Amino acid sequence: MTDDVKLLKAEIRRLKKIISGLTPSLEIMLKRRGFTIYRQGPSDDRLVPDRKYVAAFYNKLKKYSFRLFLRDVIKHQDSFTLEKVTRYTTKEVSARYIDFILKAGLAEPIGKSYRLTKRPVKSFGETLEWFVSRLIKNDFHAECAWGVKFKRPKVGGDYDLLAKIDSSLLYMEIKSSPPKGIYEREITFFLDRVEDLSPDISVFFVDTELRMKDKIVPMFENELRRRYRKVISAERIVKELFHINRKIFIINAKENISSNIETVLIFIWRKEFEIT
Repeated sequence: MTDDVKLLKAEIRRLKKIISGLTPSLEIMLKRRGFTIYRQGPSDDRLVPDRKYVAAFYNKLKKYSFRLFLRDVIKHQDSFTLEKVTRYTTKEVSARYIDFILKAGLAEPIGKSYRLTKRPVKSFGETLEWFVSRLIKNDFHAECAWGVKFKRPKVGGDYDLLAKIDSSLLYMEIKSSPPKGIYEREITFFLDRVEDLSPDISVFFVDTELRMKDKIVPMFENELRRRYRKVISAERIVKELFHINRKIFIINAKENISSNIETVLIFIWRKEFEIT
C-alpha cells in the first residue's frame, strides 16, 4: 500500500467519524421510528473463543470453507472426526481447522474423536450474526447492533442486524442455512419487519455461494405479488446480487461478503446522485 493510499484511507476514516458525529445515533434513529431496544447481542448459542483468539477466529470466518466446517462441527458437536467435517474442503485444510479450534478452546479431544467444549450449540446462526456485525463495523465504520429484540407486539422475532451507515438505517436478515433450508414464511417475516421498521436499506443475506435466482428470488417475487396484487420483479445488480426498487437487496456470500455489501452500498449511492 502506497503512502498516498494510506493517507487517503486515514482521511476517509476521519471524515466518516465527523459525519457520524453530525448524524443521529443508531439508538436515536430507531427511537424516531418508535422502536426501543430491550435486548441485543449474545445468548448462550454463540460459538466464539476467548479474547486471545477472537481476532484469529474472526479472520478465519472470512473464509467460506471455515464457516461450512463450523456448521459440520456444530452438527456433530458431541463427537466428530476429521472425516465428518471434510465434506466441503480437503482433509489437510480441515485438519488445520481442527487444530485451530482445539488451540482456541472451542473443542476438546475425546479418545479418537473431538467434541465442542461448550454444548449444546443449536446452530451456526448467532455466530454468523456476530461475525457479520463485526465485519460491517470494521469494514464500513458503522455503528451496529445484532440479535435485536423490540417490545413491539405487531411484528415479533429478532432483527438479526441493524446498522447506522452514514445517515442511513440498514436492517439485515442473516441466514446461515443454504437456500434449500429457507421457506416462504421467512420471506414473509422479513418483509413484515421491513414494513414495520422502514429502514433505508434492507438486506436479505444468505451465507451460500449457490444461486439466488433459483429459489430465493422467486420466493420474494411471489410474496410481493401476494401482498400488492401486482408483479414486482427483483433486478440483478451483478452476479447473484439483486435489488427490489433499490430498497430491498438479496445477496449471497459468493466471492466475499464484505465486497458484496460494498457493491450494494455503491449501487445505492450512485443511483441516489444520478442525474436524470
